Amino acid sequence: MSRKIIIDTDPGQDDAVAILLALASPELEVLALTAVAGNVPLALTERNARQIVQLSGHQTPVYAGCDAPLKRKLVTAEYVHGRSGLDGIPLPDPTHPLQAEHAVDYLIDTLRREPSGSITLCPLGPLTNIATAFQRAPDIIPRVAEIVLMGGAYFEVGNVTPAAEFNIYVDPEAADIVFKSGVPLVVMPLDVTHKALTSREWVEEMRALGTPVGQAVASWTDFFERFDTAKYGSQGAPLHDPCVIAYLLEPALFSGRHVNVEIETGSELTLGMTVADWWRVTGREPNAMFMGGVDRDGFYRLLTERLARL
Repeated sequence: MSRKIIIDTDPGQDDAVAILLALASPELEVLALTAVAGNVPLALTERNARQIVQLSGHQTPVYAGCDAPLKRKLVTAEYVHGRSGLDGIPLPDPTHPLQAEHAVDYLIDTLRREPSGSITLCPLGPLTNIATAFQRAPDIIPRVAEIVLMGGAYFEVGNVTPAAEFNIYVDPEAADIVFKSGVPLVVMPLDVTHKALTSREWVEEMRALGTPVGQAVASWTDFFERFDTAKYGSQGAPLHDPCVIAYLLEPALFSGRHVNVEIETGSELTLGMTVADWWRVTGREPNAMFMGGVDRDGFYRLLTERLARL
């Protein structure tokens, strides 16, 4: 039986690869994409989400959600993802429609309607939509099967400030709500994603597929690889968000620890830091499976095999 998921996203090239991986995998039933402001403003993230669905040939509905963090001004990342958020290859204007309902209302309605424990949430961006839904309708919280998210860092520290990873930093208050919600959490931090670097061979393998999806994935990767190789001095770029979907398909690719993770919301210096009690020194209740390792070759094998199906 396929696992029902909702992907909450702020596309982003790596978000796009994650969405395509999910849509290519029959084990997953993608009920919808819910867009949030993050990498770029909401008007672009919802548009990008529709373009990605259109590229995939699927009909997955797209809902637009929150256009700003709960308590802060929006911080975006055009310097990584380009002005559209999906720079790298021109895609046709989306004809795939945007749903009229607000993403937060969609999340609440769907979690109330579907059997309790049957839906997994997969946030790939700031957690504003999820936290807003939880605040507005606390009755849905115990109905969520699991949240598998990309965000945070511990040993790799930050990528937007010295201490914080972008998705958590953009809306730390939302992250705090989600991490304290009691929903089972699986976290894909930079500690994992920075071990899942692209290679020239893989990018060329994507291009050699000769499909619109292969071309797009290769071009997107070329685009944001330039930023990451300059920043980190690495050979490739981390594909952050596909780690979430790969975990749902092949959890054995990842290793980590079930520990307590708290979100810093008060400090100017470390705002948005995911403070993971990796060595279990606080005695606080574990609330997250915090991943630390990935089988890189297995991860890229899975990506190649699935993306070739679209």
